[in-house]
Amino acid sequence: MQKIQGLIENVERVIVGKRAVIELAVVALLCRGHVLLEDVPGTGKTMLARALARSVAVDMKRIQCTPDLLPSDITGVPIFNQKTSEFEFRPGPVFTHVLLADEINRATPRAQSALLECMEEFRVSVDGITYDLPKTFMVLATQNPIDMAGTYTLPEAQLDRFFVRLSVGYPSLDDELRILAAQAQKHPIDLLQPVISEAEVLAAREAVKAVHVSPEVARYAASITAATRSHADLRLGASTRGTLALVRGAQGLAYLRGREFVSPDLVKAMAEPVLAHRLIVRPQATAMGQTARAILASIMEQVLPPV
Repeated sequence: MQKIQGLIENVERVIVGKRAVIELAVVALLCRGHVLLEDVPGTGKTMLARALARSVAVDMKRIQCTPDLLPSDITGVPIFNQKTSEFEFRPGPVFTHVLLADEINRATPRAQSALLECMEEFRVSVDGITYDLPKTFMVLATQNPIDMAGTYTLPEAQLDRFFVRLSVGYPSLDDELRILAAQAQKHPIDLLQPVISEAEVLAAREAVKAVHVSPEVARYAASITAATRSHADLRLGASTRGTLALVRGAQGLAYLRGREFVSPDLVKAMAEPVLAHRLIVRPQATAMGQTARAILASIMEQVLPPV
């Protein structure tokens, strides 16, 4: 537990004043989930991903998503070896522990689809051969919600594979002054050192799984996702994968809080980052100003937590 707190504090040296966002990213790491960082340019999305990867003693690779990116540029490609007269598989950047997919919505749907199998099954299939990815494999993807020219909207299947969607947001005035002071001579990311090993992350994951979830709390989480599927303003509700992510996320947050069981307030805290990006609002409701977050908030008020 101390190692995980040290991980959060280490990332805070780079991402100032955003502890809540950092904690949710760490929860995703502990739950073997992927993170979609969606915010305006210059708020620290890529830096958060780099700081988290550098704080763990694992490898990180980066993909700069562009319209000319091919699936083989991500997964790898067989190369003919003239000496052996055989094809040899050359692994792509996806064969790493932490994969940073920068501006993922600028890649074409064909390239985006290369991440589907590895994000869900943690493996890659090329030419009929399956290659397993590291146990700590994690995708940290960024995208901008504005200036959508030349971008490709992530399909529902891709969005559903992201454990949480986070927004860093602008810093406060005091935090921005701290950032200016910290970067006066050198960027803090250049001095960041690993504070936790891969083995310790895997051990923390097992501890998260051991956090108790009572039948009443599990039913509460399932009732929330079930309500999204029948809401009149939603064309698509949360999937079963969303329900699993909600419960696992609550377990991860309970672990960070030093609790041995999941309480309804933790389920509420994880509902928006876990579920909001999985919901699709009907066009009529969108025209009336409804958003997925607002609809989810109304659902949370209607579904009563267990006593």
